[in-house]
Amino acid sequence: MKCPFCGNEDTKVIDSRPSEENNSIRRRRQCDVCSKRFTTYEKVEAIPLVVIKKDENREAYDRTKIESGVYRSCHKRPISVAQIVSLVDEVENAIFSMDKKEIPSSVIGELVMNKLRELDAVAYVRFASVYREFKDVNTFMKELEKVIKST
Repeated sequence: MKCPFCGNEDTKVIDSRPSEENNSIRRRRQCDVCSKRFTTYEKVEAIPLVVIKKDENREAYDRTKIESGVYRSCHKRPISVAQIVSLVDEVENAIFSMDKKEIPSSVIGELVMNKLRELDAVAYVRFASVYREFKDVNTFMKELEKVIKST
């Protein structure tokens, strides 16, 4: 870290602790040449993620949209909040591990459906019926038959 007073590139960290907001690290540094002290903040840089919707519009990624869809599909099912949070965390980790700046909403939807299928068949069918926009009973029945065959 370059000293802001003399420009020397050799400084040492004399104290390091989380910031008050707990979203960065506060470091107290001292210059090896002029001995002046200064503070720096280290923060993880989040890659902004853009979701490509079905109509090709783009919008910023929003975890709460996944959460609300999963909560609705799990309504009145024997699924704990901890299980739902874990599912959303797994989906989010999968999304960010792709290391892309843009991701189609269809990829997110499929990830959610795969996780829900493992968690609860009814929640999965509820989510799939909205996500896949079932137009009639036959389409709905075909999806139910897939679930029945896999269990």
